Amino acid sequence: MLIVSLLSSLAYGQRFRGRYTIEQNDPPATEFIAARWHFGTNGLIGHMGWSHNYPYSELHLNEFVAQTTRIDVQSRSYRIVELGTDDVFDHPFTYVSEPGEMELTDQEVENLREYIDRGGFILIDDFDGPRHLAQLRSQLWRAFPDRTLFPLTIDHPIFDLIFELQDLYGMAPYVPGGSLTYYGMLNDRGEIVIVACHNNDLANFWDRIDQGSYPLRPSTDAFRMGINYLVYSMTH
Repeated sequence: MLIVSLLSSLAYGQRFRGRYTIEQNDPPATEFIAARWHFGTNGLIGHMGWSHNYPYSELHLNEFVAQTTRIDVQSRSYRIVELGTDDVFDHPFTYVSEPGEMELTDQEVENLREYIDRGGFILIDDFDGPRHLAQLRSQLWRAFPDRTLFPLTIDHPIFDLIFELQDLYGMAPYVPGGSLTYYGMLNDRGEIVIVACHNNDLANFWDRIDQGSYPLRPSTDAFRMGINYLVYSMTH
């Protein structure tokens, strides 16, 4: 089933591959819409890190979700959301890219805190090295001075919710940075509400599944992990 889904994603991605532009998407009215936050930046990555791998990572992950779960989602079930607006509260699952460039406005900090307090889930991805991690911590501290990021281990239920992950480090040889670490942050009920993939880039694997850039096993692990996070966000 996994291989069939990936081959289907391959064909779909080839049909849509073209000149890279950042355009808002008008998603269909499905149960799940993947939100990608556009947020205030410090220019460390040219103010564009938030958009890395968009939209092909969303297209391919959504197709994989549609073919391997019963979630009502289509390939184009995604959109860009401005963190400083009330639109954030309409999407319980959010993807954030390159938090090392994150420098939030006061309104964005307020929305971040309220988003989590309302039950939202954030997957943070595509950042490496101590500088990027320190920048993420500094921005999260503004919203959650009483909470911290902590390393997740493979025995946490989030890693075998739908697909069992046997190795958290299989993607490490194919991404830059140091030791691959998955950090979590909890809400007041002890549920994970933020996962941060340090020294990893799940979206690269999702985006490039149609190009054969990476071996099959780490690529499918990236998809399995993404679905586990998504389903966790919808059930906790």
